Amino acid sequence: MEEFYQLIQIEYDDNLCQELIKESDNVLKESIRLRYLNLMNDEADHYNAFLEIHAGAGGTESQDWAQMLQRMYLRWAESQKNSQVSLLQESRGEEAGIKSTILKISMEFSYGWLKRESGIHRLVRISPFDSNKRRHTSFASVWVYPEVDDKIEIEINDADLRIDTYRASGAGGQHVNKTDSAVRITHLPSKIVVQCQSDRSQHKNRSNAMSMLKSRLFELELQKRKEEENISNKEKKDIGWGNQIRSYVLHPYKLIKDLRTGHESSNVNDILDGKISKFLEQSLTI
Repeated sequence: MEEFYQLIQIEYDDNLCQELIKESDNVLKESIRLRYLNLMNDEADHYNAFLEIHAGAGGTESQDWAQMLQRMYLRWAESQKNSQVSLLQESRGEEAGIKSTILKISMEFSYGWLKRESGIHRLVRISPFDSNKRRHTSFASVWVYPEVDDKIEIEINDADLRIDTYRASGAGGQHVNKTDSAVRITHLPSKIVVQCQSDRSQHKNRSNAMSMLKSRLFELELQKRKEEENISNKEKKDIGWGNQIRSYVLHPYKLIKDLRTGHESSNVNDILDGKISKFLEQSLTI
């Protein structure tokens, strides 16, 4: 770049000037990327991530909002390099939307990018389900936790587990509803519950559910360490309706605002279509 600049100073050349602009833009983008990678230096930041979404109170309204969030994160993940997304569990709403879902997002620094998405996401809009076109407020919770590395030993006593099988619902064709292939595992000491219905094989679903349980227990251990170190801004809190992290207002004005960083955008359609990188970047700086 410096050489290009010196040549242009001696004798202006449009091609060299365009090349300098291109190289400058590439260096800027790479420096920004490296800046945020340097901020992701916690033990689990480079792991894959499990992302859970649960609709709040409010029936169809909140279930539709939960599905909108699911689509937003899917679109974001699909736009990333070398990413892979698996739908591990989904519970459909009676009329529309979803009651809950679990996604596994596999890529480098998946957990690092998404870890601060845990919390309550609030939507304000004119309800498409209200014939009187009234404004509604809906809530959904997001919970992100890392997939543990095979090298990390997580001891689980079989006596501490309750394993239930049931018939899956949702995507999967006719077969998925005819056999008890879905698996739910309850870890009795911690009361952690995980479930998986993504595969027709009960064995495969059980293996995935155990992986999720190990990840939840690993994340619980990480939080205990942070509390012991007296870190004030821990990444994961019990999901409570007062713990709102982001507000998505579609009426009477259009604005999405992160309540922790103050970052906001009026391009609500782009954000809901998965263009959330600016919000993720800003969250890394707090």
